[in-house]
Amino acid sequence: MKLLIDANILLDVLQQREPHYSDSALLWKLCETGQVHGHISALTVANLVYIMRKELTAERIEEVLSYLMLIFHLTELTESDIMHAAKKQWADFEDAIQSASAERIHADYIITRNIKDFKSSRVVALAPGEFLARL
Repeated sequence: MKLLIDANILLDVLQQREPHYSDSALLWKLCETGQVHGHISALTVANLVYIMRKELTAERIEEVLSYLMLIFHLTELTESDIMHAAKKQWADFEDAIQSASAERIHADYIITRNIKDFKSSRVVALAPGEFLARL
């Protein structure tokens, strides 16, 4: 099963954010063990680095990114993703890009805690707990 993992899920684990940590960590573990194929977009990586720069050194950020690349498949951001997202005309362009990327890679689900932002997505968006309940 192929999943596009949104940045908020990764941040739940990296920052141990409660009450979301346990479900997000379990989803992360499924990706790490190859039980599901977790994908993160290049846009997500850029957003993570922007957030981490406020708290971590450049060396630590590099370590975190190296670790993420061992677990998750990096999905490039393409011109077609940008144009497809623009055609969606969503209020949140970043979420439209995530949806377009998920469509292009034929993801089964988008895993996010911002379900409402993906209500028009062709790829169904689920919260980690919802996804885990379907397994």
